[in-house]
Amino acid sequence: MDSPIINRIFIDLHLDHTADRAVYLQLADAILSLIKNGKLCSGEKLPASRAVAKLLKINRITVSRAYGELQTQGWLESFVGRGTFVSSHVPEPEPRILQTSLTSSPLKKAHFTIETKHFLLGQYTTTSAELHLDDGLPDPKLTPIKEMYRAYRNQLTRSGFYNKFGHYGDPEGSDLYRQALSVYLNETRGLKTTAKNIFSVRGTLMGLNLVCNGLIETGDVIVSGLPGWNKAEMNFIHAQAEHITIPVDEHGLVIDELRKICIKKKVRMVYVTPHHHYPTTVSLRIDRRLELLRLANTFGFFIFEDDYDFDFHYKHRPLLPLASADETGMVIYCGTFSKSFSPAFRMGYLVAAENVIEHLAKIRILIDRQGDHIMDNALSEILNDGTIQRYIRKALPVYEERRNLFCGLLNSELEGVVNFTIPEGGMTVWTTFDKSIDLEKLSVNAYQKGLSISNGKLHRYANYNVNGARLGFASSSCDDLIRSVNILKGLI
Repeated sequence: MDSPIINRIFIDLHLDHTADRAVYLQLADAILSLIKNGKLCSGEKLPASRAVAKLLKINRITVSRAYGELQTQGWLESFVGRGTFVSSHVPEPEPRILQTSLTSSPLKKAHFTIETKHFLLGQYTTTSAELHLDDGLPDPKLTPIKEMYRAYRNQLTRSGFYNKFGHYGDPEGSDLYRQALSVYLNETRGLKTTAKNIFSVRGTLMGLNLVCNGLIETGDVIVSGLPGWNKAEMNFIHAQAEHITIPVDEHGLVIDELRKICIKKKVRMVYVTPHHHYPTTVSLRIDRRLELLRLANTFGFFIFEDDYDFDFHYKHRPLLPLASADETGMVIYCGTFSKSFSPAFRMGYLVAAENVIEHLAKIRILIDRQGDHIMDNALSEILNDGTIQRYIRKALPVYEERRNLFCGLLNSELEGVVNFTIPEGGMTVWTTFDKSIDLEKLSVNAYQKGLSISNGKLHRYANYNVNGARLGFASSSCDDLIRSVNILKGLI
């Protein structure tokens, strides 16, 4: 005979016959909740399916399916001639403090400890402001979206499905992409590569993280410029390296300071953004470039060259990368299409000696079996048909016009308040403000008026406290740039 108490519990179960979730699964969920809450205990007999069906006014088959579902999961067990019971393997619940509600809610905090790391305290938020002077991002309106869509669609509609989708591919990236990118980089950047020197990554940060994971040991010395890129520095700390900064002046990284460090310490890696230093946008002068390469060969450190916006240079043709003059494989060159098209597209690459690429592939497999070979192949198509080259030729004069307008506005509308040098390339102006201006307050007030700008905190250090910020111009129209500067003028 079924227990009247158990029957009472089942009568109170609520099933929604209009819901998308099948009724038998709702019933299984409800019974499971009773077990977890201790209302049905280990070894306790459940009412017969016919009785539950009568109590809940549902079909007996529905109850049988619910019981069968829970038996499959191990919560119930059934015996011929005896009935259905809560599994004897279900542990007795711990006594719980009576709560006002048994309704479960999403978990907000885990009950295991998480070590707080100071370098991971940054907050990453998106902006909904109408106007923006960002960190130097491209204008997605200029991006060849239609051509990219066509190329990606082509990968999904052609033959050879098993070869493309039926198995894992090379962690270094698709062969088509690596071949196309090798030709492109050789033609545009003076590199001397084959497909075996190319490694597809999802962006600069992924490339840098792979290098730190695969080539940096605890205590290794990494040297970079001050001020520098906060996210790169987080990777150095995470790798437990000894991070040393050296000054950056109007000609880029001060290589004489690097030489002094090399005499005293064994340097493992130098991180540099020679084309347009981040954040100040200055270019590394040719004599310093050559000396950096010479020091690498003399002292045995390798160079991570972050060339995040090579294609956008306005004064003259861009200086070729350090990697173009590297004869001994001391440079790992990193580039990205995300900074050219849109940060929403995660498309980057590493260029290095073949044995470095092979080693990094083994590291990648531990965290990301392979990249997006479909996107790789789509990119190879628009590289081979000239789409990317035409896009850059189209975008360059647009960005130059915006740079000229923006710098003119800063001069005319904020004269005496800001100081800057017109950048030779890139998509942002490194701007220092008068010390009387509170950049954090200015950023908050500007946002309230619909303008998003940096508060400059990421560019401040204990021994470098310049009141400066990067003001990006490329992603805004000329009208938006005028409105943005007028807002700043009104606030200042």
